[in-house]
Amino acid sequence: MSERDVMEYDVVAVGAGPAGLSFAIRLKQLKPELSVCVIEKSSTIGAHILSGAVIEPGPLDSLLPGWRDNPPPVCVPATEDEFWFLTKTGGTKFPIVPPQMNNHGNFIVSLGAMCAWLAPQAEALGVEIYPGFAAAELLYDEAGAVAGVRIGDMGVAKDGSHKSGYTQGIDIKAKVTVLAEGARGHLTKQLVRRFGLDAESDPQNYSIGIKELWQVPEGRVKPGKIVHSLGWPADSHTYGGSFLYHLNNNQIALGYVSGLDYRDPNYQPYEAFQQWKNHPSVKALLEGGTILSAGARAIVTGGWQSLPKVEMPGALLIGDTAGLLNVPKIKGTHQAIRSGMLAAEHLGAQGQGLSSAGFDAKLRASPAMAELRKVRNIKPGFKKGLWFGLVNSGWETVTMGLSPWTWRCKPDWNSLQKLDVAERPKRDYVERSLAPRDRLAGVYFAATEHDEDQPVHLKVSNTDICVTKCAEEYGNPCQRFCPAGVYEIVAEASAPSGRRLQINAANCVHCKTCDIKDPYQIITWVTPEGGAGPNYQNL
Repeated sequence: MSERDVMEYDVVAVGAGPAGLSFAIRLKQLKPELSVCVIEKSSTIGAHILSGAVIEPGPLDSLLPGWRDNPPPVCVPATEDEFWFLTKTGGTKFPIVPPQMNNHGNFIVSLGAMCAWLAPQAEALGVEIYPGFAAAELLYDEAGAVAGVRIGDMGVAKDGSHKSGYTQGIDIKAKVTVLAEGARGHLTKQLVRRFGLDAESDPQNYSIGIKELWQVPEGRVKPGKIVHSLGWPADSHTYGGSFLYHLNNNQIALGYVSGLDYRDPNYQPYEAFQQWKNHPSVKALLEGGTILSAGARAIVTGGWQSLPKVEMPGALLIGDTAGLLNVPKIKGTHQAIRSGMLAAEHLGAQGQGLSSAGFDAKLRASPAMAELRKVRNIKPGFKKGLWFGLVNSGWETVTMGLSPWTWRCKPDWNSLQKLDVAERPKRDYVERSLAPRDRLAGVYFAATEHDEDQPVHLKVSNTDICVTKCAEEYGNPCQRFCPAGVYEIVAEASAPSGRRLQINAANCVHCKTCDIKDPYQIITWVTPEGGAGPNYQNL
């Protein structure tokens, strides 16, 4: 094996989302002489980015004061808010929108398009950005500190052999490595374990957000209108809610969020989303329209009590990688930009040597954490049911989080009930007619691409559990919680149990749900070849 090529920088950021790009821009604004590199696993910047997304513009105003003169390609000022409690055939509009969901002064954007807009502004400052570079491993120095990342090899066959186009991945070494991988980053997961970053925090919690972009007939869209809902199709013990955002050009962005702390092993987040789309109020907007793009992504929801230590020797965590999303606001972009800028200012204030030391204290003393502390009990309150959660939310809002208690969090995989004790809530579902009809059709609209002949990037440590213990205890929930139909239990006469697990890795949209919700924690998501995965358009 030949020696790997090495590229050296002062700082490397892993992930070209809003956190990573904001970090790079701010650092070059402060220290133009530093060499800064951003690597991104998607084929183009923004192709793996999926969010609602309504953004608070304050941090972006600080980062790029003149951005409103040259806004991102999808950027619609918020004009009105509605908040609904839905029943199967109707619903009730709340007379008052919760304060955290008041979007006056905010903007509806495509976060993927926004990142594609941010990237050239970073490059204009001298930041080097490399899409299609998947960080597969971490590098460490002799003292055990993080020293950079190794880019995954290209051209490796499924059996591990080298194909004709094999290219060895390079090593990118840096004085400081900034992890901006988004929710459930696969390198971050390793660092949390290696450095015990979660020793003094609760386990991180997540939801899965499934989103579509639609072109609808003329006259149905009111640009800037924002509608959120809870209630149907979720039962009272399942955290779920929707968003529906009116854009320009007769387009609507819509999606459904399911908390991954759900208990029912038969629950299907994708089906809940499609059911909600067929609610009379939503179907009337979409019928006769055309779906343009679709996808899914894990959302980090643990909040203040789940924040791990965000520094370790040679590296630091920012954005959703750190867990900074504000759940009641349903917003994380402003927090991602904030934390990226704060990390840049932390490094920029140093002299010749760069060090991650001290960043954890700086982040915890920042407005980003003060915001999370005020709402720390709101999402955990819903673990006790919808009605308790709503009452608790009102209390925490009125008191601005000054309650003398903090609700604790358990890992999402731990909440799934076994089949023999599961509550089996009645799913009051409807006959649905809107596209897409099934998950594979949804994968088509995600435009996901993987070379079929590459190592499977979904590692299952013990597949025997899948066809024995998991089948008996949970009925193989991976077949239901995955929004892309990646996991199937298929018949095979030669297998001891007559069945085997089939992994359709080419379908994967990189949402990370399997890594989070698997009740045995035997699934590990690792990055496939650089450039593989979804190719989201304006999500």
